[in-house]
Amino acid sequence: MPPLEVLLPVAGLAILDTLSPATLGVTLFVLLSGARSIARPLFTYLGTVAVFYFALGCALMLGLQTALNRLSHLADSPAAGWVVLVLGAGLFAYSWVMPTSKRAPRRPASLRTATMVGLGLATGLLEAGTALPYFGAIGIMGASGLAAHTWIPVLAAYNLVMVLPPVLLYLAHRVFGERLRPRLDRWREKIDAGSREAMAWIIGIVGFLLLVNGLQQVGFVPFLSNLGN
Repeated sequence: MPPLEVLLPVAGLAILDTLSPATLGVTLFVLLSGARSIARPLFTYLGTVAVFYFALGCALMLGLQTALNRLSHLADSPAAGWVVLVLGAGLFAYSWVMPTSKRAPRRPASLRTATMVGLGLATGLLEAGTALPYFGAIGIMGASGLAAHTWIPVLAAYNLVMVLPPVLLYLAHRVFGERLRPRLDRWREKIDAGSREAMAWIIGIVGFLLLVNGLQQVGFVPFLSNLGN
């Protein structure tokens, strides 16, 4: 099991990643589509997104660990801590000034399996560049030098948590049916209108977590290192 100083920020980033406007928006569209079968297209989409990010995470972890093995003398150095600290401070500051104009949500043209797989891959490819919580979690795990048998289950759990809210929405839809439709409609409108605002919050929180992690590495918050002791 990874130490608490690794597990706690990674768990926090996984919870933060459940706020993905794209994934929630597509999920609400499928639930409100009126299709006879919504489980197959929805779980095809969510499964594609989760598998894509898990594969991406494995590739990044393996590449990051190879690089860190070559630069092991720098991984735990104050210099590395200052890099994380400056990056976190920059992201936190940017979250306050980034543009938050509305942009049109991406929706599937149909609910066929091939369409949902393609949409899942498109979501992964298009959102990967802004998947800051995921990259932050990978950076924390990679810098901690976790063995593969430790970080693989953590990475898998991260991706399961990431798609948990859409699964819970589906279960609620199955239980309450049409009685839930007005609330889902309001949620979809809020997500459509506030996706950029949500991204600003995500960037700010990721920046804050990286800032705290950097402060810990350079010795400004030593008490965090004793959480797991």
